[in-house]
Amino acid sequence: MQRRNLLKGLGLTAAVATAPAMAQDRQSAQIASSSLWPAPQLATADRLGHCRVGTGLAVCVLLHEWLGDHVNWEPVLPYVDPARHTLIVMDLRGYGWSRAATGNYTLDEATADVLRTADQLALTRFHLVGHSMSGLVAQKIALTAAARIQSVTLFSPVPPTGFHADEAALKALNAVIDQDEAAARAITARTSSRYGAGWLKRKLTIAREAGTVEAMRGYLKMFTTSSITEDPQRLAAPLHVVNGALDIAFYRGEPSHNAFAIAYPRVTFETIDDAGHYTMLETPVRVASIIEKQVAAAG
Repeated sequence: MQRRNLLKGLGLTAAVATAPAMAQDRQSAQIASSSLWPAPQLATADRLGHCRVGTGLAVCVLLHEWLGDHVNWEPVLPYVDPARHTLIVMDLRGYGWSRAATGNYTLDEATADVLRTADQLALTRFHLVGHSMSGLVAQKIALTAAARIQSVTLFSPVPPTGFHADEAALKALNAVIDQDEAAARAITARTSSRYGAGWLKRKLTIAREAGTVEAMRGYLKMFTTSSITEDPQRLAAPLHVVNGALDIAFYRGEPSHNAFAIAYPRVTFETIDDAGHYTMLETPVRVASIIEKQVAAAG
């Protein structure tokens, strides 16, 4: 009943009233976005689902957050120069193009999956971009395969110490997975209640279509119980952390910045004043320019 009431308030009841209507909406959305994603590849036993965008020499692997898959990156694509950059956008197990792939959803597994996919795509060296929970995965990748990583850019990342959640916070996060009211509260908090119903409807739709419940529960355990234990001196590539000023305190506050500064003494920071946790959706032009600048600076 709670889910139904929220959907009604957001004008979503017509879309969820019948299974055929849902299927038709999904098909329409896929057709509308097909030009943005040329020839996306579904996951196989050897690699994650992914899509290659652009033909440039600077190769960037982009990873996603807990409440979204590759769709989060759609607004950024038009603003990245495809002649200079090649974006390899990957979906982790249980999400998007890898939705059918099940697993243990651990930090080690996600790291191995990304590197194995990079191997299959013959990516010898590449730039790495992570968002939120995949910021933790990106750190692990960068330390595991340091010689292959040219730069690391993290948007609203989970710090190397992990996302510390007490019993009450963990209960609230678990509710986000299957209760729309809880998800709406989390999304709204992470954007400082700045946006209206249209934004919430769009972001909630992305969250609900992104991943399986099993995967979301698995990755929740991953980023609330895991931390980076590798020697940070192994990271030779430049590391840049970007936060939104309108995000919750955990991501933009001093404890998070201090955790990065202690682990990676050469880390640099940047704040986007008019965005929260979902910068690629809120300020896509800025995000694209940040990625391009970090890639160019790394050479």
